[in-house]
Amino acid sequence: MSVSRPSRCFLCLALVGAALLLGPIQAAFAEEDGYDQDTVLDEATSFFGEGAKGLGKVIEKIFSEQGRPNAIIAGEEAGGALVVGLRYGSGILRFKKGGSRKIHWNSPSIGIDAGGNAAKVFTLVYNLPSTRALFQRFPAIDGSLYYVAGVGVNYHQSGNIILAPIRLGVGLRAGVNVGYIHYRAKKSWNPF
Repeated sequence: MSVSRPSRCFLCLALVGAALLLGPIQAAFAEEDGYDQDTVLDEATSFFGEGAKGLGKVIEKIFSEQGRPNAIIAGEEAGGALVVGLRYGSGILRFKKGGSRKIHWNSPSIGIDAGGNAAKVFTLVYNLPSTRALFQRFPAIDGSLYYVAGVGVNYHQSGNIILAPIRLGVGLRAGVNVGYIHYRAKKSWNPF
């Protein structure tokens, strides 16, 4: 059975029209998949406490650069360094669409770095298709961060997945280092 030329033209127009209509609909669904800026600010303020000055500016900067995250990690970490550094943390990963799970991370580093610190960490997660995709190493350069009133953030990326950990902590640690953060399903003392 063959389709006549007018029928093929109508079919092509119908497909183009459907594509034009679905584009905005898909974009609207993508927006719903991510946390909005006000929700993130409310959750981060609740997590860090009211004393986190500069938090609004940091979150505003992340949203202007990355948009809406589809997941959040809220947790705590501690670390120390004397040229070689280690960091260990754990928290809860939550997706905007629902679902959560406990995760762990550790991080070796090397650089001009000394001291120790403990911090609360609120991480905005972008383009994470599943929890399992988080369990890998994310390269990190901790010397390049955006810092406002005690609140710091830097970016880690592996493939399309981008992490923006916001840290607020206590301790004395200064310097520049390079390394990676390894996210895991189970706690491990092995930083590698």
